[in-house]
Amino acid sequence: MIKPANRLQQTTEYYFSRKLKEVRALAAAGKPIINMGIGSPDLAPPDQVIKALTDAMKDGHAHQYQNYKGLPQLREAMADFYKKSYSVVLDPETEILPLMGSKEGIMHISMAFLNAGDAVLIPNPGYPTYTSVTNLLEATPLYYELDAENNWLPDYKKLEERDLSGVKLMWVNYPHMPTGATATAADFEELIAFAKARNILVVNDNPYSFILNDKPLSILDAPGAKEVALELNSLSKSFNMAGWRVGMVLGAEVYINDIVKVKSNMDSGMFYGIQQGAAAVLKEGEEWFGKLNKIYEKRRQRVWELAEKLNCTFDKNAVGLFVWAKLPQGSMDAEAFIDEILIEKSIFITPGTIFGDQGAGYIRFSLCVTEEKVEEAISRF
Repeated sequence: MIKPANRLQQTTEYYFSRKLKEVRALAAAGKPIINMGIGSPDLAPPDQVIKALTDAMKDGHAHQYQNYKGLPQLREAMADFYKKSYSVVLDPETEILPLMGSKEGIMHISMAFLNAGDAVLIPNPGYPTYTSVTNLLEATPLYYELDAENNWLPDYKKLEERDLSGVKLMWVNYPHMPTGATATAADFEELIAFAKARNILVVNDNPYSFILNDKPLSILDAPGAKEVALELNSLSKSFNMAGWRVGMVLGAEVYINDIVKVKSNMDSGMFYGIQQGAAAVLKEGEEWFGKLNKIYEKRRQRVWELAEKLNCTFDKNAVGLFVWAKLPQGSMDAEAFIDEILIEKSIFITPGTIFGDQGAGYIRFSLCVTEEKVEEAISRF
């Protein structure tokens, strides 16, 4: 047998890819599984996105290869969306690159800027893909700890005490997943100052701006941000389009051009109909998010009830698509806790440890389940 590349020794199959096989097997065996683990929106996107997709099928160019940088009207819609939503002005021709989901962007950005051995600052707890991609590129993960006492924000005093000479890239994610913590404009300004002083490219992964959050912010709104920062965004959560795989990376032309060099060698452009649908949906505004958040607010109330039933504590000021809850003192570790609930109650909840050791003692509930399902989960206890 041919041996795999050495880089795979530090990379395992994505947790949800592995765990959902077990969950599906239990469901196939007749278990009444309630999946509260994954953040895959169960609601439909706006009607006009479907219409735009189907209308696009009649266009003579729909089934051809598309531009690597996306349709001009999609980039213009993204620019308009950023100006309206974040007060950030972007040149649609040079400062915006549509992606097939922001997860693709994590890989493309890393490939564009990291050499083997470069260090990458990664939040703990944080999205596991930051670590996986760093390892795949044979760069070095350097974790910075986040905790509730500091509102899950970087502790710059502790960072300054470390050797950061080899750091080239820093991942941040606000609103934060999995905790739901938010950053203020002042927090982003401090982050940009830190990045400039250390000559680090900082990337804010920003897909949760509009979920149960009335103050959406972009790191690119901070003074001088384009010199040292990029931002990833996505339509997956905001517009219930996770399966469409539409994201974007935004920033200075020089950085976008470097990412295009990678992306143009990795795919042959996004499907025309999906781009037209994305361009249409980005015209939605406060009314859409208002209706969406009314649904999520009701669900969150029920999830809070469930968390309290499990004697967990949580922050009611947190935003986003999840509830991050702390297990009661002295309880078993998070993975054992959720496995017991999965077997005994047929409910799947995410253990905080998959996001790093700072997630020990925490579990994460998804709001991508109906109120009725959450009420059923509560009744099982």
